[in-house]
Amino acid sequence: MVEPRNFYKFAMKNYILVAPMPYFSVIIPVYNRPDEVRDLLLSLSRQSCRDFEVLIVEDGSTVPCESEVKACESLIDVHYFYKENEGRSIARNYGIERATGEYFIFFDSDCVIPDHYFATLREALNARFVPCFGGPDAASDDFTDVQKAINFSMTSFLTTGGIRGGKVQLEKFVPRSFNMGYSREVWERVGGFREMFSEDIDMSTRIRQAGFDIRLIREAYVYHKRRTSLKKFARQTYVFGMSRITLKLLYPDSLKLVHTLPAVFVLGCLALVLLAIFWRWWCILPLALYVVLLWVSALIKTRSLKIASLAVVTSFVQLCCYGFGFIKAFVWKILLGHGRNVEEEIAMRKGK
Repeated sequence: MVEPRNFYKFAMKNYILVAPMPYFSVIIPVYNRPDEVRDLLLSLSRQSCRDFEVLIVEDGSTVPCESEVKACESLIDVHYFYKENEGRSIARNYGIERATGEYFIFFDSDCVIPDHYFATLREALNARFVPCFGGPDAASDDFTDVQKAINFSMTSFLTTGGIRGGKVQLEKFVPRSFNMGYSREVWERVGGFREMFSEDIDMSTRIRQAGFDIRLIREAYVYHKRRTSLKKFARQTYVFGMSRITLKLLYPDSLKLVHTLPAVFVLGCLALVLLAIFWRWWCILPLALYVVLLWVSALIKTRSLKIASLAVVTSFVQLCCYGFGFIKAFVWKILLGHGRNVEEEIAMRKGK
């Protein structure tokens, strides 16, 4: 008997056509992002390797993307699902349960996928299979200046220490949910995502603890639009800082020196400013030097005076907001002891 997840069956008169299932299942949670979904699906329709299906999981959106999905049904193998709003992790798990592939790929709805992505990924996995991988992100030429500046601040070694897929890293690579994947075997043994902030880091940690290898495939990059305004970016990085303490409570050994640097940066900036005001003006020079390094690095990478200047702003927004979030969560959850039941909180969100 043919297993359902290995073959399609199409009854045609007196015989049955049998076709192999796609190897990759692309799972994308969506919440009120129809325009982004259209761009993402169109980029997937241009892939040179077509051995994949796409599952769009609408997580209770008030502005659905069903019409955009239907418009692409003739271009790619895409399936649309609508469910009540429960969170992006639960939406991903919903898609996994309905996927037919042997390898699950996860993108965010604000990604655009280069034409060679799946051909590159398949070649890499054929050369050296890995049960879990992640890829970096980049800024496309048609991104806004703010998006390009945000991309610099999120990927530069000067701001993140290379932890998001850079060539030089201060900790083990951790795949991020905007561009990661793992095999069906991983899911069967480890389970899906848990509904929490930094759920991709939590997922990657559990995968490693289960004994599976994780690899960075740098050539399998995506164009990630990220946030389109400084306000949204500030909120996002603030939450990232808070979630790092949650991860520390879940996995005590997960907190590394690099994760504390934004908090140190915030305290250091405050100290330098106060010293410059009340003691010696030249105390501000280390901060000024850092600004110059950021600007020069961004200028070399983007070749734009405007974007380089914006990158200094986005870098400070990122570091300060992450640092404030980290400090607040550290005080509240660790020093004041309000983070003792973090496992119960996550389980209550149905993400366990």
